[in-house]
Amino acid sequence: MAADSVNPFNLSDSEDEAEQRAEDGVDAERSLSDGAPGLPSNNPISPQADAEPPALLLSSTRTSPSVEGISVAAAAMPSGLAETRVSVDVIAAQLIRDQYFLTALEFHTELLESGRELPRLRDYFSNPGNFERQSGTSPACKDQGLGPGGPLNRAGSISTLDSLDFARYSDDGNRESDERVAVLEFELRKAKETIQALRANLTQAAESDTQERNKNYKSNPEIQEPIRSLEKRALNFLVNEYLLKNEYKLSAITFSDENDDQDVELWDDVGLNIPKPPDLLQIYRNCGSALPSPRDTVDVSVGVEAGELTGNYIVQKPDLLQQQHTEMVEEFEYQISLLNEEKRSLADQIKKLQSEIQSLGRTVSPPPPDQGSHLNSLSSSSTPPRSPLDNGQYLDQRRASEPDKPHTESIPPTQTVSSPTHTSIQPHAKLKGRGTVVFDHPNRKLSPAFQQALLSFCKMSADSRLGAEVSRIADNEESVMLMLGRCLPHIVPNVLLAKREELIPLILCTACLHPEPKERDQLLHILFNLIKRPDDEQRRMILTGCVAFARHVGPTRVEAELLPQCWEQINHKYSERRLLVAEACGALAPYLPKEMRSSLVLSMLQQMLAEDKADMVREAVVKSLAIIMGYIDDPDKYSQGFELMLLSLGDPSERVVSAIHQVFIPAFAAWTTELGILQTTLIPSLLARIEKLLKQGEHGLDEHKLHMFLSALQSLIPPLFSVVLQNAPFTHRLTLQGDTLPPIEVTRFPRPASPLQDVATIVGSREMLSGLLILYDYQLEHEGTTGWDSLLWVVNQLLPQLIEIVGGITVTSTTCVHEFSRFFWRLCRTFGKIFTNTKVKPQFQEILRLSEENVDALTGNAVLTKATVPVYATGVLTCYNQDEDRKLLVGFLEDVMTTLSLSHAPLDSLKASFIELGANPVYHDMLLTVLWYGVVHTSALVRCTAACMFELLVKGVNETLVAQRVVPALITLSSDPEIG
Repeated sequence: MAADSVNPFNLSDSEDEAEQRAEDGVDAERSLSDGAPGLPSNNPISPQADAEPPALLLSSTRTSPSVEGISVAAAAMPSGLAETRVSVDVIAAQLIRDQYFLTALEFHTELLESGRELPRLRDYFSNPGNFERQSGTSPACKDQGLGPGGPLNRAGSISTLDSLDFARYSDDGNRESDERVAVLEFELRKAKETIQALRANLTQAAESDTQERNKNYKSNPEIQEPIRSLEKRALNFLVNEYLLKNEYKLSAITFSDENDDQDVELWDDVGLNIPKPPDLLQIYRNCGSALPSPRDTVDVSVGVEAGELTGNYIVQKPDLLQQQHTEMVEEFEYQISLLNEEKRSLADQIKKLQSEIQSLGRTVSPPPPDQGSHLNSLSSSSTPPRSPLDNGQYLDQRRASEPDKPHTESIPPTQTVSSPTHTSIQPHAKLKGRGTVVFDHPNRKLSPAFQQALLSFCKMSADSRLGAEVSRIADNEESVMLMLGRCLPHIVPNVLLAKREELIPLILCTACLHPEPKERDQLLHILFNLIKRPDDEQRRMILTGCVAFARHVGPTRVEAELLPQCWEQINHKYSERRLLVAEACGALAPYLPKEMRSSLVLSMLQQMLAEDKADMVREAVVKSLAIIMGYIDDPDKYSQGFELMLLSLGDPSERVVSAIHQVFIPAFAAWTTELGILQTTLIPSLLARIEKLLKQGEHGLDEHKLHMFLSALQSLIPPLFSVVLQNAPFTHRLTLQGDTLPPIEVTRFPRPASPLQDVATIVGSREMLSGLLILYDYQLEHEGTTGWDSLLWVVNQLLPQLIEIVGGITVTSTTCVHEFSRFFWRLCRTFGKIFTNTKVKPQFQEILRLSEENVDALTGNAVLTKATVPVYATGVLTCYNQDEDRKLLVGFLEDVMTTLSLSHAPLDSLKASFIELGANPVYHDMLLTVLWYGVVHTSALVRCTAACMFELLVKGVNETLVAQRVVPALITLSSDPEIG
């Protein structure tokens, strides 16, 4: 056959030609081409031809294979081989040599689909080095006579064939996109195949590891090996699945957050090529069933029994086997970790390739070329805009023309590029359309190819996530927000914990202005998880940011976006994070819808108060509840607030109790004042509980609860006095005249526990309080209490009930006496001296009526033997320290001592008074005056009582008083014949 009739690229020879070749006796030659006898003659392409000797390879210096070149090669062959068909490998080698890469890729794909993979093409397309931009001439290029720089340029992908950029050699923009899509789809398919292979290796390694550990467990069941990474990921999936199926949604959210390195809702994320196991319930039921007997079980493993080894093998000792097994397990774990890392890397590559495919799929046709230039402009697409130099693309050279000027005017040459940035004389002006940036073009005549090759030496990278972000500049506020939303999740983990609060402004601004709800939710999640265990300063910064966010976005978005973040961390394992949630609930209360304040937020705080074990968290909860009470306007929530107050008062932590007195009770009292139930409901409820407690405690009083209720009543005294002032009949006469009002005495009121218990703060200002106090004292002294309902309630209901309660207390209970003394002292100091002298003292004096007839020596149940005496002496008579007040106290104690002594009554009430007063050295001299009165009394009973009282007082008296007052009195008593 003539040499010029050989066409190696004609793969569809007719049957007639095959029969003719058979008749001419060339069966041997055909068998060399087909690779096996019996195959159809019209199938010249066979993988078995890959093994042909190199003598059959085509050698041509042309840029493309042609019939002429092959004919020359065929003519040079021996006549016996002239009709031999060209092998697949020869075709592949020729395509690669002449740089028909897409044709070679399609050829490789077709061979793969037909099940005949060619090693040459497989190795070539699997090697990323074949597509890297070379600074010099690669060996492959040297063989082909290519110049410096290599034949290929790096494009926007990571490995293998994605680095081809064929658009540079084509005038058709659509063809450019189609070719890149084809290349990227191939690379995506290869990456998926690689991931599947890695998953298969990981599964095999995990199964081998599991079998080995099962053997170890059977041999040593008491040894509990630590959990492995794959086991943990599988269990995480099962636990999350169980929580979701059983409606534990909040727990599932928290569990998912704590395992942020895994998608616990996706079984494929575990990384094993095995089907999803049954749920936890099914596993539990199967484990709970009866186990089969040992003879029904079979150990299946890969290995050889020691007894089956031939004599050439040495039986290894058990400890050596164990060591080898341990080393194998460690090696498997190391391989698993490497495979996981490679899997994550490939997954990122897949996501990027998919995004590039989607972007290229939306490519629009390029704009028409500029009439003033012979070069085509860059094709525009919907892909993210890039800087003109970000991936080595050429700069378009154009002649900038102005439409308002005649065309005959000389215009200097310029160079323009499309850019997403908008230029303006005013830097802050917003331009709606895409602008064109004009650059000065040097008066040079460089070819675009040379210019592109020259610019390729600029070291820039746009083929990564960060490179893509850097290469595109935001042109408006929305673009900035979108960019920040993409970048911040990658920035935050790489910032030092101690400096992460510096990111709060960026996170908040982006969360406020970002258009996508999902991204806003992610940013707010980052904000609340910014620092693992935030300290006080960091929490303050985060709370300040939350408040700023709430002010900016309004109550609806606060409810929809911020509150869920608080709810997710209500049971966080770190107390600092729960503390942040508790504080955030209070800080956000003014900016929430009123329905949310009295429902969801109140319920959240109530749950934390009842369940949280950290004192500082419960303290913050109490303070936030106080803020809620300051903004709540639902009267039906009063009972819930009262129960919260009692619950907090009973807290074992002093920090929580202090917070309830300083913050919650004042806020709760202010609300009840507005509701008009402070005097009618709140205070009577506490008094009723005190009375009930005293009745139940006849055989053992619960002093802790008594202190709890009395301290709450004591914290309500400033709000009660404010109600009395603000509802007085003289309020309409109040006129503030600036400096004409005298300042309030420093000692006029007891020192408040917090600013919220300051009467001036409750009323409004110190000037207003000063004016009200002047009118208050004048009204009490000259005009009386007629029509003054709020004060009459205190005088006619509160005081009698309190005095009655005190009269029922056993005087031996030192704690009760002290608590009631403090309460009456604070009450009298708050309501003033005139009120104390005219309203409080007369009621006590009416009850006491000091005389012998008032004491029943037989029963001892009279008032003088109860706590009324020490409470009146230490709580009322010591409120003011002027001479007349001291004389009244001395006279009262002398009368009590005389009356009890002459009536042969118990001295417990007098002793309680001396103990309470003796705790303060200020009253030592006065108490010695009372005792000297008893020493020189005419009655021996009184002198004997005085001698007993010295025993209580002498321990705390200073040496001067002992020498001057105690010793003479004791000498006098020692010489008394009636008591000796």
